[in-house]
Amino acid sequence: MDGKRERFKRVAARRTNAILRRIEILGNCANRSAYEYTEDEVSKIFNEIDRVLRITKMRFNIARNKKKEFKL
Repeated sequence: MDGKRERFKRVAARRTNAILRRIEILGNCANRSAYEYTEDEVSKIFNEIDRVLRITKMRFNIARNKKKEFKL
């Protein structure tokens, strides 16, 4: 069981750091001297990020709350 936990910690940390770096890179698009965008476009971007994040959180909650098989 310890191997699964260590693998989770290693993989989750690497993936989380990759996501955080990509979000920082997305922030570079806020530079109005290099890019032109509307508030609607920005809203669409963050709505989609929020949607996917909510789904991902639900997956962890479902995994945590799985009912165990009944045993006597």
